[in-house]
Parts: sequence; C-alpha cells; structure tokens
Amino acid sequence: MSLVRLNIKGISYSQTQNGAYALILNEVDGDRKLPIVIGAFEAQSIAIALEKEIRPPRPLTHDLFKDFADRFNIIVKQVIIHKLVDGVFYSSIICERDENEEIIDARTSDAIALALRFQAPIFTYKNILDKAGIYLKINPENEEETETDSVLVDDLISDELETSNEPENYKAKTLEELNSLLDEAVANENYEKAAKIRDEISKR
Repeated sequence: MSLVRLNIKGISYSQTQNGAYALILNEVDGDRKLPIVIGAFEAQSIAIALEKEIRPPRPLTHDLFKDFADRFNIIVKQVIIHKLVDGVFYSSIICERDENEEIIDARTSDAIALALRFQAPIFTYKNILDKAGIYLKINPENEEETETDSVLVDDLISDELETSNEPENYKAKTLEELNSLLDEAVANENYEKAAKIRDEISKR
C-alpha cells in the first residue's frame, strides 16, 4: 500500500457541540482533506505547537514527552495513520534511538501533536484517504475556510458525537456481553462508553 503525505491545514471547532474539534489534514499532492475529531486538550496542544510564538509557562504533556525524548536521544522520524475502524483512526509513531527503530502505537491526536514538535512528516495510506478523505472548497487566494467548510466540519463532528452517544440498554445485557462490550469500547478508545459499561458491571 502506498503512503500519502499529509500537512496540517488547521483546526475547526463545532458551533453546536462544546469541546468538540476537528483536525483537518491536507493531502500534499492533492485536494482531499482528512478530518479527524479530537478532544479539546489535544486541540489546544496542537494549536500551541502550530503557533510558534506561544510558549506555555509550564510544559504541556506533549512538550514533556519531547524534552524527555531529547534527553535520551530519541527521535520521532514519522507518524503513520495506518488504520480506520468504525470512525476511529489508529496511528503509529516511528522512533529511532542509537540507529534502532521502534514502532509505538498512539492515538492520532497525540501522534500529530508530537510530530509537530519533532518536525516529523505525517503519512496515511491511500486506501484510508480514499475511504475517509473529503473535498472542501477552498478559496485559492486566501485559503481560508468558507461557510460551507464550517458547516461540513460541524456536521462531521455532530455525526461523530451522535454515533458515539447512542443510548444503549446495558441493563438488558448479560455480564458476558457487558465484558465483551467493555473490551470493544476500550479497543476503540471510546472511554466514555467504557466508563458507563464499567459502572453497570459494578452494580451487578
């Protein structure tokens, strides 16, 4: 499978959902955008890394990781968004130390926050871009988002949250089914859902 390089176009926030953001990645040699729903903390960390002039008084989590890696001569070479399952993107951080390469699993938002700090390239596979990439109409003169772009991004965030917040009747499930659902929620990094399932298991 061929890799496609991505650049960060920017971060959009939902007009209707508080604390919901979409990270917009742009295909380097094309017009497709890859929108990824991220949390407020990750959005803040990425935004700070994009704005070179902003320096927080104390290191954020991703800054701490960068300082730690620098101290022990660990280099982040690249980030690869390698899998998309049920709307969740999975990423790998390719690191190197003493000419030994390691691959570390990471949430995509964390991986990109680190890639910015290490000035490492970001890639995804062509089949993922074919599946999840969208075309946003951009004004070529100023490359600013149009109202249509904002609506599309807002719809994306709303759809994502509605899907993740679908009510489920956990009381009707057996313990075996609940444990299976818990494993699935953790694997998909849906920790809010996992917490609800864990509460139901605890009540039993």
